[in-house]
Amino acid sequence: MCGRFAITLPTDAMAQLFDAQPENNLPDVPNFNVCPTNFIHVITSDELGRKIERFRWGFVPKWYQELNAGPLLINARSETISQKPAFSNACRKRRCLIPCAGFYEWNKNLEGNKIPWFVQRNDKTPLVLGGVWQEWGDENNQIKTCAIVTTASNGRLSEVHHRLPLVLERSNWGFWLGEGGHGASILMRPTPNETLMAYKVSRDINSNRSAGPNLMSPI
Repeated sequence: MCGRFAITLPTDAMAQLFDAQPENNLPDVPNFNVCPTNFIHVITSDELGRKIERFRWGFVPKWYQELNAGPLLINARSETISQKPAFSNACRKRRCLIPCAGFYEWNKNLEGNKIPWFVQRNDKTPLVLGGVWQEWGDENNQIKTCAIVTTASNGRLSEVHHRLPLVLERSNWGFWLGEGGHGASILMRPTPNETLMAYKVSRDINSNRSAGPNLMSPI
């Protein structure tokens, strides 16, 4: 799964990287401890082109009467996404890109203590995750929400966690956004071993109140 991540890329650099028009109300960057329900940068695409928008992390289905009316859907499993009522329409029509520097994951040591890791690309370039999104609320109070798609882990990182977020290469960004027609489901596969690296980080990240670049630093 993916339950915490870091974003460090400035908005202007993000706009250039994705050839996208940024909205005016985007969250502040950097944020080294992005948590569920935080607002994040999300790239979408429509007939007018690509946009960088402000989304709440935590997909809210249309039928929820309140934001917290049901489980917090921060992830969507690739194996079942097309069958789940919450995600089935979004996975066909509303896919998005979620950029980050990397994400945090936890496993347990022999004593049963949770050990945090930071996972990033081997080449240190921005990590781009595949997501799905949903607009929620009435005409006077609408909010865009999203979930990160996950796949089975690859062999290299399975000792850290048995799930990984869907990592998309630049050549597939447009296809995932729906710019290349149908059939994007073929992209929902585990990331190759050589793409990602992981290292242990401070347990300060265990608190959602922690902040600062040291959270990403290896120990």
